[in-house]
Amino acid sequence: MNLLKILIFISSLSFLIYGIAYFRSDEMKNEFKRFGLEKVGPLTAVLEILGAVGLLIGLKYHSILLVSAGGLAILMLLGVIVRLKIRDSLLVTLPAVFFMILNSYIFYASLHYYDN
Repeated sequence: MNLLKILIFISSLSFLIYGIAYFRSDEMKNEFKRFGLEKVGPLTAVLEILGAVGLLIGLKYHSILLVSAGGLAILMLLGVIVRLKIRDSLLVTLPAVFFMILNSYIFYASLHYYDN
């Protein structure tokens, strides 16, 4: 298994866990309340789950991989912006930064990996 596939599995598993956790954990829902984004919490969780599944499906269908990785990178960019806006600490913001970079890399690497 190559590095790109390993990173896809890591990202997919992480977003599946985060997305499902929203529906099972009051703590996750309270985070969205803290952000002032309570109404978009369920949508965000569904987008995380769809992105995670899309990454896995994207192993077979390249265009779905690009849409999923790009979408998750944008979702995490928005998460970073929200955390900066509410002045969260760097430590609390780092996971969103990490997953933004990870999915941006998956998107970028997929453009070139599947070109050949």
